[in-house]
Amino acid sequence: MSGIIKLLPDHISNQIAAGEVIQRPASAVKELMENSIDAGATNIKLTIKDAGKALIHLVDNGCGMGETDARLCFEKHATSKIRDIHDLFAIKTMGFRGEAMASIAAIAQVEMNTKLKDDELGTQLIIEGSEVLSQTHCQCADGTQLSIKNLFYNVPARRNFLKSNAVETKHIIDEFLRIALANPGIAFSLFNNDYELYHLKEGNLRQRIVAIFGENYNNKIVPIEEKSDNVHVYGFIGKPDLTKKTRGEQYIFVNKRFIKSQYLNHAIVNAYSEMISKDSFPFYALFIDIDPTLIDINVHPTKQEIKFEDDRLVYTFMNAGVRHSLAKYSISPTLDFDQEASINNWSGFNTSSGSSNDSIIDRIQNRNYSQPKIEAAKNSNQAKNWEELYKIAASNNASEQIATSQQQELIEKDEETILHKESRHFQIHQRYIVSQIKSGFILVDQAAAHERILYEKFLRSLAQNKSISQKQLFPVNLEFLPQDVEILKDLMEDINGLGFDIQFFGGNTFVLHSLPADIHIVNEKRVIEELLEQYKMSLQISKINKRDALARSLAKSSGIKAGKLLSIQEMNTLMDELFSCENPYTTALGQAIFISFDFDMLNEKFAKS
Repeated sequence: MSGIIKLLPDHISNQIAAGEVIQRPASAVKELMENSIDAGATNIKLTIKDAGKALIHLVDNGCGMGETDARLCFEKHATSKIRDIHDLFAIKTMGFRGEAMASIAAIAQVEMNTKLKDDELGTQLIIEGSEVLSQTHCQCADGTQLSIKNLFYNVPARRNFLKSNAVETKHIIDEFLRIALANPGIAFSLFNNDYELYHLKEGNLRQRIVAIFGENYNNKIVPIEEKSDNVHVYGFIGKPDLTKKTRGEQYIFVNKRFIKSQYLNHAIVNAYSEMISKDSFPFYALFIDIDPTLIDINVHPTKQEIKFEDDRLVYTFMNAGVRHSLAKYSISPTLDFDQEASINNWSGFNTSSGSSNDSIIDRIQNRNYSQPKIEAAKNSNQAKNWEELYKIAASNNASEQIATSQQQELIEKDEETILHKESRHFQIHQRYIVSQIKSGFILVDQAAAHERILYEKFLRSLAQNKSISQKQLFPVNLEFLPQDVEILKDLMEDINGLGFDIQFFGGNTFVLHSLPADIHIVNEKRVIEELLEQYKMSLQISKINKRDALARSLAKSSGIKAGKLLSIQEMNTLMDELFSCENPYTTALGQAIFISFDFDMLNEKFAKS
């Protein structure tokens, strides 16, 4: 049998290639902006409509193209960057494969006006589905103007695969910010549906970071620089108090190209050891300048994954640079009140006197340590010899013997109350709850338990469209980053269905009128920011609907955390509500909520000891 294998027509092969290179509107934005940078542009203006699906319009003041180059740039594998195989391993520019423009032209309606600086007239091309409809001379400014209309108009399956406008806009903004960070010497602007999201003037890297993320970052970032013959690491890292509970502000660039690398991320986070909690993420915008012959960027169509010839060298440089910077600017480990507290803070047995954070075990253990002894410790450096120290100690012991009987009665009353209630719950490390059962005991993760309770509660509220709100005494204005505004607008109806009353005011501002009555919120903006970050992460890790992702995200962001001291009543309530859930065993992400220990297991452990 012969004649089975056929060569695909160009328009079909181009559409297949487009699926590799142009996965979503953000992919097209990235390719166009990188071409502008390679063309030497100092000012780039990007406009999108309908999340880039209806229009992506880019204007730059780069070198432009002549008539021949304008036509050739849309041919497959047409590139100005590579002349022979050796060039492939010494790439310093952004685009180089010559796939992007051909791929875009295969799945969109494209109009390009471009002009060289010394030419009187420019060239206009109109292309649709890889077919050149017209090529004429035109009047236009120096540089290039590109309009990409109706992306994926002839590939409906790919268009249906796209997410909501809010999510796709977020991806475009992410690409825009990565390129803007890597090129602070270039002015950038971004318009979304005729509204200007960013207007970034040319400047240095610090100025660009502040312009993107806000003025408060100026005093919360410190520079980093390590240099050798082959590797130069530089940029800025955030102080420990700039960390967040969600990812999103971590940027690594190799030769100004944004990359993703868990390996290098570990090098950076490891340098923060003992300064931040394990579930926190520091800010960093770090650059690696390296001889291009020592890396391979030709390993993935998006060019976000690369291989280093010597991974260990780069890891060591990155880790050392962050450590040296933290030490140089005298950044000390910070206390993390969301994490494990002292082992003595077991539980919340409150009484009418003393601190509400003192457990009965603390008071029993510390009842012989009264205030005079503490003062003696403070003043011990004033004692000239051991005899004076002995006198102070003796005086303190005398004071301790005058302890009131009321304190002893108070402790005994707490013990009797606990026994009377027959409570079987107590807290360890302000993180786990131990509960006695007939066969032994269970160890419950309090944060995971509360997350499951809230998750099911929020799902019910969304399904029934019933929630209880608490009106704010005064409305609160909240401003968010532009990349979060579109997502928040898209989620606003469902968020309000959870008990919030938040309305879009205009620009980057929202007005908060009410909060859910059944959860305690101290910092409204932080909760909503964490909700948005959790929501974006939920959409990436699994195929779930919007309401499920929202319920999961709010449960994660508003639940009690490790480090929260709980009273006996709070523990009882938490345990009762947990085992009233449809699924008390795992969180929405499948994390175990409790672990059981039976007597056989315990007896076996003791028998081996």
